[in-house]
Amino acid sequence: MRALVVGSGGREHALAWSLSRSHSLEELHAAPGNPGIAALAHCHPVRADDHGALVSLARELRIDLVIVGPEAPLVAGLADELRHRGIAVFGPSAAAARIEGSKSFAKEVMDAAGVPTARTLPVPRPPCVVKLDGLAAGKGVWVCRDEAELQLALQVPEAFDQPFHVEELLEGPELSLFAVAAGETAVAFPPARDYKRIGDGNTGPNTGGMGSFSPLPDVTDDQAPEILETVHLPVLRELARRGAPFHGLLYAGLMRTDDGLRVIEFNCRFGDPETQSLLPRLESDLVPLLAGDLSQSPEVGDRAGVTIVLAGGDYPERSDSGTPIEGVEDAEATGALVFHAGTALHDGRLVTNGGRILDVVGLGATVEDARSAAYDAAARIDFAGMRYRTDIAADA
Repeated sequence: MRALVVGSGGREHALAWSLSRSHSLEELHAAPGNPGIAALAHCHPVRADDHGALVSLARELRIDLVIVGPEAPLVAGLADELRHRGIAVFGPSAAAARIEGSKSFAKEVMDAAGVPTARTLPVPRPPCVVKLDGLAAGKGVWVCRDEAELQLALQVPEAFDQPFHVEELLEGPELSLFAVAAGETAVAFPPARDYKRIGDGNTGPNTGGMGSFSPLPDVTDDQAPEILETVHLPVLRELARRGAPFHGLLYAGLMRTDDGLRVIEFNCRFGDPETQSLLPRLESDLVPLLAGDLSQSPEVGDRAGVTIVLAGGDYPERSDSGTPIEGVEDAEATGALVFHAGTALHDGRLVTNGGRILDVVGLGATVEDARSAAYDAAARIDFAGMRYRTDIAADA
C-alpha cells in the first residue's frame, strides 16, 4: 500500500512514525511534512490547504490511502474532492466534519442523539464558557468565572466578526476518546488526557495543547467501549440519519462531572498532542484500521506514554521562526521519541518554525516512569526562549 499523510505537525509525525512500522506499507509520502517526517517518508512541498495540488499529487504517486491530519482541510471538503476522484481517504466529508467546524451544529446533533453535553445559555452570565462557533486551532474557548472575564471574552468574537455561543461551565477532569468510525460503526482507542493551558497549574490562555498522557488513573482503557456506546455511536447514527455519514476519526472531548461524563466538544480528526502519547502504546497495525478494517479494536500494550510539548517563548501569542535547535539527537538517545511539530531546516540546521516546536514522548511501565523519561529527554533539548509545562501527568 502507498499512503500519503497530509499535514506538517507533531500529530502528523506521530502518524507517519506509526504507519512506517507497518509491514503492509510499501511507500509512505507526506505533504508538506517536516524535517522529522522526512526521515520516514518522501515529503512533497504541497500545502494542506491546496486541494487541487493534493489531488494531483495523490494521482501522480498512485496513492492507495490519504490520511488527513489537520481539521481545516477536512472542514473545507478535501476528503470529498479525493473521493470524487476515486482516491481512498481517511477523513470525513465536509458535511460530517461540521461536527467540529460548527459548535452550534454539534450541539444540534448531540441534542437530537441524546448525548449529554453542557447546556447552551440563552443569555451570557458567569460562570460560563464562551466558544467561537468555527475553527480556532484549539484557542477559541474562554472560561469566564466572573463578569470581567466574560466581558473580555465577548470582545474576541466581535473583533473577528465570528459567531459564538455561550454554555454552562462544567467542572471536573477532562479526557479525550478517539474512535475510528465508518458510518454507524466504530472502534475506540484508550482514553487520553491533554493539557490545554500554557502554564503550570492550568493557568494562562488556552493553547493547541501543551502535553498529554495515557493511560488514565480515573478512566481505564477497559471503559473505552462503554463510552463509545453512549457518546460516539448515537452521534454517528444521527449524522447518518442526516445524510452525512462519518468516515474517519471522531474525537470526543469529555469531562467527568459529578453527574457523569459530559461532552465538551467533538473533533473530526486525531487530537494533538494526545495522538503522540497514544500511538506509541499501539501494538496492532495502524494501516488496516485507517483503511477501514474495523473487525478488531486497536490493541495497546501495558506501557504508558507521556508527551511534553516544547513551545516558543511567545507562544500562544505568536510563533517562533529561525531559532536554532540543539539536543534532539541527545534526547532520542535516551529512548524517548521526539516528534517535530514546528521545525524547518535552514542551511542544513534544524530551526524553529511555529508555536509548538517539538513533542517529546517518554515511555515506561507506569505513567510515573514515562513522565520521568519524557522530562529527562526534554531537558537535553534547547533553543532560545524554549518553554514547557513542568506538571504534565503530575496529577496521575
